[in-house]
Amino acid sequence: MSTKSAPVAKEILDNQRAHWDTNFSQKPEMFGLEPSNPALKAAELFRKEGKTTLLELGGGQGRDTLFFAREGFRVTVLDYSQSAVEALKAKAGAAGLTDRITALRHDVREPLPFENDVLDCCYSHMLFCMALTTPELERLADEVRRVLKPGGLHVYTVRHTMDAHYGKGIHRGEDMYEMGGFIVHFFNREKVRQLARGCELVSIDEFEEGGLPRKLFRVTLRKEPQK
Repeated sequence: MSTKSAPVAKEILDNQRAHWDTNFSQKPEMFGLEPSNPALKAAELFRKEGKTTLLELGGGQGRDTLFFAREGFRVTVLDYSQSAVEALKAKAGAAGLTDRITALRHDVREPLPFENDVLDCCYSHMLFCMALTTPELERLADEVRRVLKPGGLHVYTVRHTMDAHYGKGIHRGEDMYEMGGFIVHFFNREKVRQLARGCELVSIDEFEEGGLPRKLFRVTLRKEPQK
């Protein structure tokens, strides 16, 4: 795995929570209102396999959360920004979806607040490429696998090392770079495979998003059945 030599400054990574809180408060629709393309793809896959209980990590302002709930999924969404969680709750109420959405503030560096083998699927859009060190990502991947039922699906997206912003801005350790106050952890395929331990790596799909465009992987994992 390519790991840059600069040390990780934990206090700088920790400050990302306040930065996201500020941006979510000042820009109520900073990511738009329509669901992302990865959410559309994930919903199609989850429906095909009869999945109903969905965990979303880093739901932000809820564009994908609301879409999943409207599609009939029962969604528990975690975000470490309190302002995002409160805004999402308000949106769920206005949309008549409070019975399908549970929004909680949670730091994904801590254990997930669920029992073992209880959820059908997990989804996140660019949560894994935030300001998380590789050991923290490994623990998070292990936690997702723990809470999924055997055969459960995990779909996540990350920006990868062919992205135009990779290597630009302020280096924050490992493959993390800060631009405009946001720290991004860029992935290569080796890192995806490392985080897939204990799961079947179903696919790594490349796609583009946004005006740059950002270059991303959409990773699909399946928890291995119990032996």
